[in-house]
Amino acid sequence: MAYHVPVLAGESVGFLNLRPGGVYVDATFGGGGHSRFILEQAGSKDIRLFGFDQDEEAVANALDDSRFTFVAANFRNLTNFLRLYGVDRIDGLLADLGVSSHQFDQAERGFSFRFDAALDMRMGTIADRTAADVVNNYSPEDLQKVFGEYGEVRNARSLALAIAEAREQSPIVTIEDFLQVVNPWVRGQRPRYLAQVFQALRIEVNDEIGALSDLLAQATDLLIPTHGRLSVISYHSLEDRITKNFLKTGNAEGIVNKDFYGKIDRPYKVLTKKPVLPSAEEIRQNSRARSAKLRAGERL
Repeated sequence: MAYHVPVLAGESVGFLNLRPGGVYVDATFGGGGHSRFILEQAGSKDIRLFGFDQDEEAVANALDDSRFTFVAANFRNLTNFLRLYGVDRIDGLLADLGVSSHQFDQAERGFSFRFDAALDMRMGTIADRTAADVVNNYSPEDLQKVFGEYGEVRNARSLALAIAEAREQSPIVTIEDFLQVVNPWVRGQRPRYLAQVFQALRIEVNDEIGALSDLLAQATDLLIPTHGRLSVISYHSLEDRITKNFLKTGNAEGIVNKDFYGKIDRPYKVLTKKPVLPSAEEIRQNSRARSAKLRAGERL
């Protein structure tokens, strides 16, 4: 099954500083590109690698390697599933927070405005809430917040009110239904505007911000002090800000905690003062890498 080419593979895996006997997690397995690269870079090192993915179709890409274990679960359940395998500490975690090209290219998943299908957008199809549920049931105020915060849509209020008015006439069930409502409100370049709107819905449907905060909090507890490494690739400003905050303060809000003596509690040694960006050559070969930002840290 064809998935996307792994973004910033050399850089993100390089920050893991693979060690003999180490336990590593690829929190966003997908097509297995990063996991495959981790095992290749490990060479003869006897490591353990766990690949997490909530998408039921990702299991078809599980790697035939004795060092690898596929876990069919959302990465926000990281700690509990690792305990099932007798693991309570890890040496490194990598997360690529993007949606795979495979998911975008499957019309029936409802991620892309290029196709007409059910307005779905669930990363894992056993989840209850769909994008259609959001646009048909959220209040105009909540829709405005979703589009404004998660998509940075400039006319989020006008769009939210238009959706609320349209659904009074008939439910918005398919992508085409949704586009009929959205098209009159497009501002600027249509592909960019629609990408922002669809991104906002996808983030809300899958609670991606909450899931990321859960993942980073658990990673901070699981990573071995003095050498445990965290390597995260994000694709929009909210994800990048949360990752940056966790590396600096250990929480999503960026709140600085101090001990009784006023010493700042720093959970990580930040390895990327500025985010690592893909090279022009990588972007040329893989346009999906264009908005990628990589941040990494070492557990103190």
